[in-house]
Amino acid sequence: MKTKTTRWLCVLLLAVVLAGCGSTDQKDSKGKLQMTEETFGRVDGQEVFLYTLTNADGMKAAITNYGATVVSLWVPDRQGRLADVVQGFDTLEDYIRYNESYFGNVVGRYGNRIAGGKFTLDGVEYTLAANDHGNHLHGGLQGFNKVVWNSEPVQKKNATGVKLTYRSRDGEEGYPGNLDVTVTYYLTSANELSIEYAAVTDKATPVNLTNHSYFNLAGQGSGTILGHVLKIDADRFTVVDKGLIPTGELRPVKGTPMDFTQPMAIGARIDRKEDEQIAFGGGYDHNWVLNKKDHSLTKVISVHEPVSGRFMEVLTTEPGVQFYSGNFLDGRHKGKGGKVYNQRYALCLETQHYPDSPNHPDFPSTVLRPGEKYSSRTVYKFSVK
Repeated sequence: MKTKTTRWLCVLLLAVVLAGCGSTDQKDSKGKLQMTEETFGRVDGQEVFLYTLTNADGMKAAITNYGATVVSLWVPDRQGRLADVVQGFDTLEDYIRYNESYFGNVVGRYGNRIAGGKFTLDGVEYTLAANDHGNHLHGGLQGFNKVVWNSEPVQKKNATGVKLTYRSRDGEEGYPGNLDVTVTYYLTSANELSIEYAAVTDKATPVNLTNHSYFNLAGQGSGTILGHVLKIDADRFTVVDKGLIPTGELRPVKGTPMDFTQPMAIGARIDRKEDEQIAFGGGYDHNWVLNKKDHSLTKVISVHEPVSGRFMEVLTTEPGVQFYSGNFLDGRHKGKGGKVYNQRYALCLETQHYPDSPNHPDFPSTVLRPGEKYSSRTVYKFSVK
């Protein structure tokens, strides 16, 4: 981690170059994109920062380097009124207290589940931390959501952002290899929150990074997301057992509650517990196999909140998405502004490779080898309709 003195010197120099002033506030040449940095607290003696990114439409994203977390995301409705559309907390202490729920975090080294906390790679069996009913979930007991990342402000044409880096050591949570990870958040002039992931390793290892933001397009803490209208460009999903581990079957969505190939209210079929998959998840908590054949950035998901008019499109390079309908939220989380988060008060759209891929050779591979570069990008684009 940079020392505080070095950090401020770097920020000061960058501010002078970009904005012509000795301040931590940054602007583009027309003053339409801005970034501010402030202290958010401390973890084990390490200073934690909060970066606030703003564009000309008033859209605002706040990012902290604790867990590489999206703290808030303010988006205009059809009347131009702003609301924070991601659930989270006002203080660093609450992010630490509730970090088992992954509010806004980047999760890894492997997002989602690995069956039995074990996998075999190049003839060697590895045992991971088992933190989910005997399975490995979202990186384990001390995943990427619980660490302080190195951070620095960045800027490019029509976007302002923050770059976060972390070295996951060989053996951390049971994974092989030293993994150097970079996550860069950009807020653009086009009302997009773009997340770019990159990683390199010195030993073969599985990697599957994603962001675990909880969205409610009506505003955080404002009620359920059952009236949100969802579309997922996916003809199949990964069938799971009662532990939410993939069986290996890729089942067509047609004729099931999993069919979002046409826009559908999330609440329309969420309680059809006669459907075994809905019963296993307590609602939606499954991976959809996206209808895309390559690694190109492709629009695959849309979400519309009819009352506010907010419309979110998700573009990704990933082959899958975990749609989670907030089934396990239970009112014990008191969030921003004292709002309580009850069941299904938010949804997650975690772009990813498939769960348990290291144990399913037929799934797209998540193995990263020395000399290769892991690269992934997801964009959340906002508008109104």
